[in-house]
Amino acid sequence: MSEKMSRKTSRKKLSVIGAGNVGATCAVWAAKRELGDIVLLDIVDGMPQGKSLDLYEASPVEHFDAKITGTCDYTDTADSDVVIITSGLPRKPGMSRDDLIEANTKIVKSVAEQVAKHSPDAILIVVSNPLDAMVYVAYQASGFDPSRVLGQAGILDTARFSAFLAEAIGCSVKDISALLLGGHGDDMVPLPRYASAGGIPISQLLSADVIEQIVERTRKGGGEIVSLLKTGSAFYAPAAASVQMAESIIRDQKRILPCAAYCDKEYGVGGYFVGVPVVLGADGCEKVIEVELNGSERQQLETSIAHVKELSKA
Repeated sequence: MSEKMSRKTSRKKLSVIGAGNVGATCAVWAAKRELGDIVLLDIVDGMPQGKSLDLYEASPVEHFDAKITGTCDYTDTADSDVVIITSGLPRKPGMSRDDLIEANTKIVKSVAEQVAKHSPDAILIVVSNPLDAMVYVAYQASGFDPSRVLGQAGILDTARFSAFLAEAIGCSVKDISALLLGGHGDDMVPLPRYASAGGIPISQLLSADVIEQIVERTRKGGGEIVSLLKTGSAFYAPAAASVQMAESIIRDQKRILPCAAYCDKEYGVGGYFVGVPVVLGADGCEKVIEVELNGSERQQLETSIAHVKELSKA
């Protein structure tokens, strides 16, 4: 078989940088969905190798086919279709996402440079905090077109919003549709006006006070988990959200998903990465969707964008 034919018939390749809780869980979700062959990389020798072997040994039980490689060498990630970057320090109690910026900037910059060297055609999904600033760092360090650099945050934040709404309404999470804009922080912008349950606006199902309480809990959702865990931060939901993005790209699903995407004229951002709904397909961010906002929503979004710009310039 020719090399050209072999490439056409080979599985897609997904690399996950960082084999901690988020990265390892990304590998699990991706393997379960059979998104392709998986490479799990970390600087701690033995950890990605051991976790990868453990996950591969689960494949006969869970019935998924994938080659799973654990490594400390970026050459093993070469020619990846999608790379998920989870590397960086996690939050601890009393810390904000912003507190991580100096240390994680160095880490994400180094990772993005290595990824660009070995997988120049990949699409990057950044998970490291502070998210919006780290996406900008990865964009600058990789030299990639901004459509191929995205941040995972909006899906996670919207999932939290949806979960809390379903709990309050007493309905299935499957029936909740919600939207959230802005940066991944306490000034994110949940949009109750665009939320519904089974097509019914949530304003007809919940009081304004309850909705506002849910909005506030959503904004502080990550901190709530950090305070409970005490030694780390969330990983199941962030990993699931990251893999949903990877799946839409790898399978060219063109899902409309809230992601940290490059916006210039869109929403008046002016050349930064911020959480907005996008069409996510084989080319990465294929379109940014602008939704109509009322005065209050626009003001909240502008506040969030200003914070994102401040962090990205730090």
